[in-house]
Amino acid sequence: MDILTVDYQASNAPRRFAESLHQTGFAVLSNHSVPHGLFDRVREDWRAFFSRPLAEKEKYWYDLDFHDGYYPTESAKNRPVNDLKEFYHIVPNGRVPEGVGQDTWALREQLFAIGRQLLTWLQDNMPSEIAKKLPLKLPDMMDEAGKTTLRIIHYPPLTGNEPKDAVRAAEHEDINLMTVLPAANQPGLQVKTKEGKWQTVQCDPGTIVINAGDLLQEFTEGFYKSTTHRVINPEGESARHARFSTPMFVHARPDIALSARYPTVKDYVDERLAAQGLKQFNKINR
Repeated sequence: MDILTVDYQASNAPRRFAESLHQTGFAVLSNHSVPHGLFDRVREDWRAFFSRPLAEKEKYWYDLDFHDGYYPTESAKNRPVNDLKEFYHIVPNGRVPEGVGQDTWALREQLFAIGRQLLTWLQDNMPSEIAKKLPLKLPDMMDEAGKTTLRIIHYPPLTGNEPKDAVRAAEHEDINLMTVLPAANQPGLQVKTKEGKWQTVQCDPGTIVINAGDLLQEFTEGFYKSTTHRVINPEGESARHARFSTPMFVHARPDIALSARYPTVKDYVDERLAAQGLKQFNKINR
């Protein structure tokens, strides 16, 4: 699987980016506009938050309706074992823990802007017969009000006492339109090839990994592919260190018509959230 690294400033970037998402569902952006130091500052702010006692983190418990807050785990669709991670959702006008600085909001704003530009590239480089069927142009589908989410993920160091078959992120596809993912501080991200083999996504520090989500695949009739991926458990010395990841999940507006099976985007997303245990967890623990 040839996942392209695309120079964000190059004249051929739109074509190469669209080609990579068409062929593989993934691309890696280099030479983009986000300062590398911003990634580091955000990671250190959240390292401090996730180091707090659970009782402190639970003060920011996940709110399903508003879609923000702290969540202690999740599981992939049809997966009985929870992932080895905890995370926090950042949405417009949402809660941010005391002690977390403005860099988090700056990162969200910049990733959002990149996401809009990338959707424009995808719109301009898809077949016209598919483009004319879209209910809206791809960048106009972006949900600016709430569902587009910056997720701060903490994968704790491994202790050796993890549940059997538990991994940092089990194989899954993303629900949303597109994911904008700054390179994590550790490797581990893998994609499943057409042959069913796992391939490591090679991304240097400071680059941004992009992948198509299920909604983008559905809207474009499979032209842009939502590819199965996972985060594997590290081995050796690396297992003693935490991994931090800051994906931006670019969502479509919930009221947009999707398909015969799912009349709206909301219908589809609600089903997937329930499959991940988010709705059930919230009902039990709120």
